[in-house]
Amino acid sequence: MIAAAGRLVGAGLGHIVASIPSPSSGTLSIGPLKIHAYGLMIALGVVAGVWLLGRRLEQDGIGTRDDANSISVWAVIAGVIGSRLYHVATDWSKFAHHLTNIPKIWQGGLGIPGGLLFGIGTGAWMIRRKGIPIARGFDAAAPAIAIAQAIGRWGNYWNQELFGRSTKVPWGLEIDDAHLPEGFAHGTLFQTTFLYESLSNFALSAALIMVGRRTKLRPGHLMALYIMGYGVIRFFVEGLRIDEAHHVGGLRWNQWVALAAVVGGAVYLAVSNARAADVIEAETAAELEAEDEAIEQADAEDEAAVELEDAEVDDEEVEPEVDEPETEPDPANLDEDELPSSHD
Repeated sequence: MIAAAGRLVGAGLGHIVASIPSPSSGTLSIGPLKIHAYGLMIALGVVAGVWLLGRRLEQDGIGTRDDANSISVWAVIAGVIGSRLYHVATDWSKFAHHLTNIPKIWQGGLGIPGGLLFGIGTGAWMIRRKGIPIARGFDAAAPAIAIAQAIGRWGNYWNQELFGRSTKVPWGLEIDDAHLPEGFAHGTLFQTTFLYESLSNFALSAALIMVGRRTKLRPGHLMALYIMGYGVIRFFVEGLRIDEAHHVGGLRWNQWVALAAVVGGAVYLAVSNARAADVIEAETAAELEAEDEAIEQADAEDEAAVELEDAEVDDEEVEPEVDEPETEPDPANLDEDELPSSHD
């Protein structure tokens, strides 16, 4: 009996260790209140991102936590709208005959590229209104966006969506029959793409913070590094997914978008560094030219001073010595011994 119980417990533990179970429901019930876990994960990600943004603005001395709240409210609203529109546009076949499903974001379906485009654009507008330098504001926001995405990605876990191809790795994801794709048998495990992207974004956020502290980057470069880093992450994660998507040239559409992000970030860094080098070169040339002019002016002043001294020397004429005529001594001033004798 004890042995049988032990084998049962061992089998259960082995099953848990060998896979990641899916949640039984996508909602959390608190009494009569039901909360969609997908939306909760996004909300938690936003809270964490806003907190980090406010802290970084204050550390850099360019803003406050209140500024971060004001900026984030509009940026998040725009980001959600943009991400939903991107998802609808890239998966229009799912919504063409079900237009009422377009606003149902709690069912999943947010395209990160659209969210970044709308969110960052709106954030730039708000940053400027707050009087914060846009490039430095972007740098403060870069790690915050990454950490928000890292937490928000867990919404896919609760919705049992956007997982990868089948696998036998110990951390494979279980999917219940209601969400199981066609052609796969019950009990098939899938790649945990949500986990890969979440962990990668946590690592990206930490790396951006470390680089920003240890390296003196030009304003705006940290945001470019984030865009490049997320593009690399998304390219590989997207390649594991098996959900329906448009393919172009053998790659999923979002992989091309990810590559464009990497290339765009790299081009921006290259152009920015080239301009910085030109500015430094121009400033250096101007400084050297100014130094040469100062040296030439000093030499000219020295030459002028020498010429002036030579001219003063030439103008000084040496007067000839003139022999003064001998005068008779005044008898009144002569001593008695010096007076002429009458016998002379």
